[in-house]
Amino acid sequence: MGQDLPVTSYALLGLLTFGDELTGYELKQRADATLRFYWVSPAMSQVYSELARLTERGLVLTRGGGERSTTYRLSAKGRRALESWMRGTDPGFSVLKHPVALRLLLGHVVDTPTTIAMLEAHVAALDAEREALVQVREGLRGADAPGQRFRHPGLVADWGLDYFDNERRIVTSLIERLHEEELQEEGDA
Repeated sequence: MGQDLPVTSYALLGLLTFGDELTGYELKQRADATLRFYWVSPAMSQVYSELARLTERGLVLTRGGGERSTTYRLSAKGRRALESWMRGTDPGFSVLKHPVALRLLLGHVVDTPTTIAMLEAHVAALDAEREALVQVREGLRGADAPGQRFRHPGLVADWGLDYFDNERRIVTSLIERLHEEELQEEGDA
């Protein structure tokens, strides 16, 4: 099948691999609780449009009637498509599309305290997101041992926690450097 579907379709197929049937709304909730930490969580309208595409192609099966009561589950064909995508496509290299890094690049446009405040706000946001991910990680405990169905989501959560810790370390170091430079400039004046 190759890469004839958008990555979001494969992400949604993947979220249906845990053996349960979900409504579109429940799938959106699962995406918000998981994908948002390392991928883009699709909008509700995108979830439903992708589910329609996946249903049309026989990759998911439906039960019930009406948008709110219809449940979706992965079909055998969908499982094969997901496996083919996992085995047969290059994941590519991640591109750092980071709004804080962009603003730091342009930090010369504003004064240093403004840049420092922006970085400090980012550290606070990192701390909040990390805490949210800790809650997700804790929810996986007991079903995340090797061979269990939440093993890989647990590994991704661990990766995310390390990522947040490293990002915090990097940004805190940048803040310290900017403070030192500001003190140096004041001493030179």
